[in-house]
Amino acid sequence: MFHDLGHSVECSQHYGGTISDLLVAMHADQTCDAVLQFHKRHPDKRIVLVLTGTDVYRDGADPAKAHESMRIADRLVTFQPLAIEAVPEEFRPKVRLIYQSAEPTLVKDPPERNAFVISVVGHLHQVKDPLRPALAARQLPSQSRIRIVHAGDANGAGIVTQAREEALKNPRYRYIGSIPRWKVRRLIASSHLLVLSSLVESGPNVISEAIVDYIPVLATKIPGNVGLLGEDFPGYYPPGDTETLACLLQRAETDPYFYQELKTSCALLARLFRPEREQASWDKLIREIAKPKR
Repeated sequence: MFHDLGHSVECSQHYGGTISDLLVAMHADQTCDAVLQFHKRHPDKRIVLVLTGTDVYRDGADPAKAHESMRIADRLVTFQPLAIEAVPEEFRPKVRLIYQSAEPTLVKDPPERNAFVISVVGHLHQVKDPLRPALAARQLPSQSRIRIVHAGDANGAGIVTQAREEALKNPRYRYIGSIPRWKVRRLIASSHLLVLSSLVESGPNVISEAIVDYIPVLATKIPGNVGLLGEDFPGYYPPGDTETLACLLQRAETDPYFYQELKTSCALLARLFRPEREQASWDKLIREIAKPKR
């Protein structure tokens, strides 16, 4: 997007001293050192800090570092409107909202005829509560055609073992591990429903990816999801609530009116996640901070 706006861009995991007009840092805690170095070397240059779920809702592994990054940055970017409520009040005037966009999937596999496919896309981290959909599927009646396909990497052997053991015991659950991004998009686009079971999110891009392909969503009722889907969205369940999720899964499969309500609610949000809208938001932000510092 920055290239298309006419800018020269360098992407890096660490700041190596490059002279730039603008630093865009992702994650307040983890990029604190880069923010400090850039600001020390180029105090007249601008810094935009993109806040993640850990920054906003768990205050980072090191709150002092996160707050220092927020203090130095000229602007803070959040992915959904409710996130500003969790930002320290002193930094809120710096916050700008930019919805993460997604391109519609051009090549889609046809949905399975004899199954109601639920896609779960998320790494096997505890904060994602990754096995909740599988546990909910266990409670479905025998005649249910629901099948859950879970794609995601892992950060520990223990939880991978749990996922594989669950797949062996639960005929409705399939864990396919880490797959390329294009395959993830095709998985979502060919499913009947996406479930997002996270306990903490800042504004998950997987929601926008599902919505632009008109795939309905069930999600935990947490601020990161509510900020994207709206307070009145019909597909919420309480975090960690297996029974309620099972009821929603069954209802989506068997009640065409409820399923259509989910689809309509998601489709109405698609305009928020258009790439041209995200690009225009970044263009506006860059122009806003392009003026020399006093």
